[in-house]
Amino acid sequence: MTNETENLKVSAPGRICLFGEHQDYLGLPVIAAAVGLRISVSGKRRNDKVFILDMPDILEQDRIDLSEPVNYIKERDYFRSGLNVLLRMGIRINHGYNCRIRGNIPINAGTSSSSALTVAWIKFLLNAAKDNRAESPIDLTKLAHEAEVLEFKEPGGMMDHFMAAFGGIRFIDFNRIEDHLEIPAQMGKFILGDSCEPKDTTGMLARVKMGAIDAMKRLKMEEEGLCISNLHMEHLERYSKLISDDQLDLLEGNIVNRELTKDAKKLMMNEVVDNTGLGELLTRHHVQLRDKLRISTPKIDRMLDAAMNSGALGGKINGSGGGGCMFVYAPENTEEIAESIKREGGVPYIISIDDGARVESK
Repeated sequence: MTNETENLKVSAPGRICLFGEHQDYLGLPVIAAAVGLRISVSGKRRNDKVFILDMPDILEQDRIDLSEPVNYIKERDYFRSGLNVLLRMGIRINHGYNCRIRGNIPINAGTSSSSALTVAWIKFLLNAAKDNRAESPIDLTKLAHEAEVLEFKEPGGMMDHFMAAFGGIRFIDFNRIEDHLEIPAQMGKFILGDSCEPKDTTGMLARVKMGAIDAMKRLKMEEEGLCISNLHMEHLERYSKLISDDQLDLLEGNIVNRELTKDAKKLMMNEVVDNTGLGELLTRHHVQLRDKLRISTPKIDRMLDAAMNSGALGGKINGSGGGGCMFVYAPENTEEIAESIKREGGVPYIISIDDGARVESK
């Protein structure tokens, strides 16, 4: 696409999960925020039905010809799955495009780079097809979730796609996703730290998600009407012998994190946010993720400790865990705190809250 005029450009943000990590797929609420790290898809329309995809950030290219069946040629083939989801819905894509995909979201690091890519791609295709669902964040959320998760039978939830589509800070109850609440809090800076440790997202989700789900199935057999939203520590004391020690830890962590999310919602709905209180809640959330869900790593813990010692108000691991990123809330001393993360071997990004998927130019 060198020297070509772009006639459509769409972008979508990465996200951090403030509260409710590993809760969305259990039907529990989360508070998440879109951040100013984005992936863009830009393109110039062709006269045929071929998509040429140039990805200079990862030194890859791809070619998809819509005049032929769109068959998957690699694992998690999101460009083709996005096309297939829309084509099965009867959406007409009459032209191919020369596309360039760029981004600055850390890859495979818990900041939803794949979901941002999928949302941006779906929005690009809907705009190219002049389909009005391009302007509907909830439609973008559901279509991108289908293309990334359901199409490949993976265990992830919908939070990442939701935040990439909607942006801002949101309290989301996945039992009533359309009734999400926009959090009006004016937040200061965050510092994201990439540990550069590769993580097994699918394996981590399978262990934590399926462990909790299997444990709840066992408990429901003993008490009708019991579910993760009304589960309390007294239930675990009563039924502890029915589940493994690992499952007991998972459920204990989920109970505490569920209540922390409620506390955080109350705090963040105030006109003036208690920054210190917010930081303390973030750190308490991390303790559960580290000790009960066991998704943190020694390096991420060192990065968090270094940031806290340099003045951060609180923070936690971000994403499915086992590597990837952490973040801290740091309205002040941002440069010093970022440097402390760097000294521990992390790559810091100073970030702010950002908008959802948007058309940058037509």
